[in-house]
Amino acid sequence: MKWVDIGINLTNKRFDSDRDQVIASALAAGVDKLIITGTNLAESKKALQIASSDIDGLYCTAGCHPHDAGSFSNEALNEISAIAEEPEVVAIGECGLDFNRDFSPRHQQINAFERQLELAVKLQKPVFLHERDAFDTQYQILKDYIPKLKGGVAHCFTGTIEAMEAYLELGLSIGITGWICDERRGQALYDMVHLIPDNRLMIETDGPYLTPRDLRPKPKDGRNEPKYLPHIGEAVARAREQSLHQVAENSYNNSCKLFNLE
Repeated sequence: MKWVDIGINLTNKRFDSDRDQVIASALAAGVDKLIITGTNLAESKKALQIASSDIDGLYCTAGCHPHDAGSFSNEALNEISAIAEEPEVVAIGECGLDFNRDFSPRHQQINAFERQLELAVKLQKPVFLHERDAFDTQYQILKDYIPKLKGGVAHCFTGTIEAMEAYLELGLSIGITGWICDERRGQALYDMVHLIPDNRLMIETDGPYLTPRDLRPKPKDGRNEPKYLPHIGEAVARAREQSLHQVAENSYNNSCKLFNLE
């Protein structure tokens, strides 16, 4: 079985000491394609640098996370636009809205989001979407751009059934993380993941974050990494009452299609 980790924060400093080994361990576990998340200009540059190495199966996104929207500028947009034209960059983002923490003022979040959607339309690359406690606003913005976009994925989805159904109606895919492995916080997601059509399901680790709570043995440093993606796949398979092979095949094919992976 082969897997694609559509969202891995491989630029994070927690991977600095053994990044190559993390990639090797992922390959050994059958995760043969990794999409490295770009969350601001500096991280997007670093993601592209990693993805441009001589290791096969590495790709990245380029964009500005809503937490960093306060520092988003025309200059940053121009540089992100230049980065995004590189073939290793397969999506615009991580972009969207986060009204839970409000690390950046909401009007700046909205501006950065809309500018990145315009970029995605211009370059005809899909969007890698973040959203937390901002569904109504994000949905209304997306509705205007969806007809012109080349698709996208609601990354790290943890919302309501209503939000999931609305995103699906827009034609978006849904990214599922190890949140589904947490019986305390993730039960609602576990109960609704069967509603995702086979052709819209994607799986991601979002490492080093969201380490599956039921991993045994637990990682000593608590760090999540791509080699645990099949473990998340097993939880998804149970929740969907499908075979692991079916979940792997569907999520792999969906990811390769949306992000135009080789």
